[in-house]
Amino acid sequence: MTRPASTPGGITALALPRAANGWLWAARLGLAAALLAPATSRWMATRGLTWAYLAALAFTLALVVVPLARAVARWRGVLDQPAARKVHAVATPLLGGAGVYAAFATTVLVNFAFSLQLKGVAVGATIVVLVGILDDVVDLPARVKLVGQLAGAAAAIAYGVVLNVIPTVVPGAPWLNVVLTLFWFLTVTNALQFLDGMDGLAAGLGIIAGLFFSLAALQTGQTYLMFLSAALVGACLGFLPYNFRPGGASIFLGDSGASFIGFTLAGLAVMGEWSAQDPLVALLTPVLILAVPLFDIAFVGVVRVVQGTVRTLHEWLAYTGKDHLHHRFAALGLTNTQSVLLILFIAATLGLSAMLLKDAPRHEAALLLVQAGCVLAIIAILEGLGRGRQGRGEQRR
Repeated sequence: MTRPASTPGGITALALPRAANGWLWAARLGLAAALLAPATSRWMATRGLTWAYLAALAFTLALVVVPLARAVARWRGVLDQPAARKVHAVATPLLGGAGVYAAFATTVLVNFAFSLQLKGVAVGATIVVLVGILDDVVDLPARVKLVGQLAGAAAAIAYGVVLNVIPTVVPGAPWLNVVLTLFWFLTVTNALQFLDGMDGLAAGLGIIAGLFFSLAALQTGQTYLMFLSAALVGACLGFLPYNFRPGGASIFLGDSGASFIGFTLAGLAVMGEWSAQDPLVALLTPVLILAVPLFDIAFVGVVRVVQGTVRTLHEWLAYTGKDHLHHRFAALGLTNTQSVLLILFIAATLGLSAMLLKDAPRHEAALLLVQAGCVLAIIAILEGLGRGRQGRGEQRR
């Protein structure tokens, strides 16, 4: 990322609302202030609208804060420049993730009593966001970003955010679960970051996954987790009007936003008790909800290794290319908007499968897994076709 000089006029570049839009800006501020009032939250809670209240609050705060982040990015020259591997044609402000994080964090701070695990996810996500913001500003080496993600995951684990996949009868089970948790956080965080290549895609996946985590939490009686997911859904929704819109995005999430959404989703998955009776259901529920980003990072990784594109860990961390799911769909002739909507539809379809797991016997859970595998196999075939068209297009050029 190339950083041009700061905008002439210094701090005056932060002036946000023009005269024509002043009323809209004032309305957003007024609505945010009204939603932050304790009386509003109590009134909504007494009517059973807590989920809607939290989502609306995070949404409104994002509407207010994201333009601030955009102005700061323009002022300081934190812009994503067009390049061959990118789909945008004009320099676009980054730091949208800082706005999403601020909206989510404010909603949680005002409305939640922090459990030990929520403290862990909050501390870990904050570390990941700070590293992401630094990367947006100065373009950190891939290894440094990985260290930051490891630090965030380690912080969450230190507060007890640990998977319980390996049975206690297995020797070394506690340490194996810690290693799996670390791997889970890194995988989901980077999977969302890799898919942040088209307007609305990473935030849209955050909305879809957050909605299904809320539904799964409702099914299993975890209201705390259901409400926490609402805050993430609202924060991502509040970002979309600035990013997924006709005429192109006015701001990008940046590494800070995509990694924050991925890390938070990974944390929600670990915090949840998706089945007390069946470990298969407990494992498959978050995997199906996050199946699209997990499939993409796995599929791309295998293809790169098989083709010899990457041979070492350093090459894997540093490699960037137009070989992800959204790139392949675009190569098939879909527009960027069509590609994003198709991916979100696939994610919702697999999320619906996760909702059927509750109280499902083993054979039905296995059938749902096979069904999900068939959907992903179709995606793999489409990706193969897209890869072929990309290759022929590059040869003609």
